[in-house]
Amino acid sequence: MIARPSFVTLASAVVIAGAVFLSAGVQARELAAEDIREKIAGKRIFLAVPLGGEFPLFYRKDGRVDGTGEAVGLGRLARPTDSGRWWISGNRLCQRWQTWYNGQQMCFQLVSLGGDRLRWTQDNGDTGIARIGN
Repeated sequence: MIARPSFVTLASAVVIAGAVFLSAGVQARELAAEDIREKIAGKRIFLAVPLGGEFPLFYRKDGRVDGTGEAVGLGRLARPTDSGRWWISGNRLCQRWQTWYNGQQMCFQLVSLGGDRLRWTQDNGDTGIARIGN
């Protein structure tokens, strides 16, 4: 009789293979000020939202940032678009919106996850994933 692999054995093999693949891949790396400028200025950054979809922000080269939450349904809950300013302080990306977040300054540590993916951590400890567009 030939033994068939169990679901647990197959799942374990998938997890181990995934771990080997990830450990051989690109390592997460905190971005320095110049890296942030290179990756963000003039680009659209798409923030992953919890229930799916992406929230686009456009970081203009002149230090303005524009955002719209219409694609993720923000228009039903709050002002769907806003604009503000962004800058780099130390190795952190900072921004201040005109109305969103009551116009309070927020700064973020950015970590490259390889390719076009970033992990952001706000000064208050909130974290998330973003994709760099063009």
